[in-house]
Amino acid sequence: MGFTQDMGDALTGDARLAILAELAQQRDETLNVLSITRLVDALGIRRSREWIDTQLGKLEELGAIELRQSEIAGLGTVSVATLTAAGRDHVERRSTIAGVSAPRVR
Repeated sequence: MGFTQDMGDALTGDARLAILAELAQQRDETLNVLSITRLVDALGIRRSREWIDTQLGKLEELGAIELRQSEIAGLGTVSVATLTAAGRDHVERRSTIAGVSAPRVR
């Protein structure tokens, strides 16, 4: 694996952690893909909505989030992510999820 691959993996892991951490901050632990895309963009990880959808799918596969589809007027159907107990445990450093960066010690 080369440097470029390692950097890509690190950015992907960081983006996944940021998504979980932001979900943990929400009162209902839920965000739609549009809000998540803006979050990832704000971190300087500019990726397409399809890339974000792929990351959400992977986080669901890992048991960190649950996904559902929701209709938003004027925008069509979008993915909505809700944090699971496993995702919260990762954010709070009680367990780890492979493929997601470890939270920084505060």
